[in-house]
Amino acid sequence: MSTSDQVSDAHSENVSTDTHPCARIPFPWPVGGRGEREPFVRKAIVRSAVGVGLAVAASAALLPSWSAGASQKNSVDDGTVDSFGRIAQTVLSERTAALVDDPRAAERIAGPKAGRNVRVSAGLTHSEDTAVTSLRARKKLLAKLGEAYSAARTEVSVDDTKVKDGRATVEVTETTTFTYKRVKGDEPSTTGFKARHELSFTASKGGKWELTGIRSTDNGLRAVNAPVAKPVASAGSTPSATRAATSWPARAVPKKQTTSGYDYAAMAAYAEKYWRNYNPSYRKFNADGGDCTNFISQALKAGGWKNETGPASDYRTWWYDPKAQSDSWVGANEWSWYALNSKRVTTLSNVYQLEVGDILQMDFDRDGSKDHSMITTYRSRMGVPYVTYHSTNTYRKSVASIVASYPDAVYYAYRT
Repeated sequence: MSTSDQVSDAHSENVSTDTHPCARIPFPWPVGGRGEREPFVRKAIVRSAVGVGLAVAASAALLPSWSAGASQKNSVDDGTVDSFGRIAQTVLSERTAALVDDPRAAERIAGPKAGRNVRVSAGLTHSEDTAVTSLRARKKLLAKLGEAYSAARTEVSVDDTKVKDGRATVEVTETTTFTYKRVKGDEPSTTGFKARHELSFTASKGGKWELTGIRSTDNGLRAVNAPVAKPVASAGSTPSATRAATSWPARAVPKKQTTSGYDYAAMAAYAEKYWRNYNPSYRKFNADGGDCTNFISQALKAGGWKNETGPASDYRTWWYDPKAQSDSWVGANEWSWYALNSKRVTTLSNVYQLEVGDILQMDFDRDGSKDHSMITTYRSRMGVPYVTYHSTNTYRKSVASIVASYPDAVYYAYRT
């Protein structure tokens, strides 16, 4: 009996989400209902092997493409479901290959990440590259402990698929078997496990799907090929912004041109151009908790802020690409942590010290979590800053009117 037959079948789990306010990171995908099709239950198996007698990973490119249309937004055909499984197999097999004591294993096992109708997003590619690196380090640690694997085999079955409004949530079961390398001489032949994962796909233009997320739905000990994310500083150790006073008048703090050469006029010009008519080059997050921080990030980039890449969830990174973005790009708290940690901003002691290109954030309910982000695009000769922002789309609103409307809110002012 094979190892995969010895491990009991897994059951899928239901996952629910809540709507995040503007401050919070928008969920990368909503989990919806079943849509118009019945769950894919034939458990299509996708196999990949590492070592002698390798079975080459099947490519999603060989499968029929799916054309997104209004009548299909809540359903996909079986070919697309198969593609979902194959791209999952590619990602999970690359994790497996990283642990095999064969320098050619990864090259032999890996199928293409891009197919005719399904591909891995750029953001997830960043994350998986980091994951594979961590697994290679684990392989070295295992070698020091006298353990190695000479071959491996990964199978993926698609258990359930739910599609709603251009987003798909796919439940899969991974069955992986490792062959022990004879190091001490008394090792058993193999070790194996079953693991459940939830995959998230987003439909893009041209009828293509992108894998944007993959997470384990199991409890207990992690599988040997399950990566451990690089530790990220907890919220308790993140940089803390200083509260800004709202008293008028305030001592002026003239803005100095930074050595980094940021163009504050360009930041303001961008915000005032796109406050109402959104820039089509960027995704919108109005339906996912709010677009305010996404908007100020765009303006800051227009003024010279450069991407700082890394894991999306690490507040020490700040980036946007056509497929994904860092949490700090769209989350008010995460933006503050990043901006302070990177030294791209300093805090101001009073909201009336804001100059063009500076950022104002608010905590409406005084719970310690920032709820809204705005950029200063004009300052009067009398020293009153005016801010422009999304959610709700607003042009040159005076800070004085905001303070008058929200006298009990907590304010944070940042010099960029």
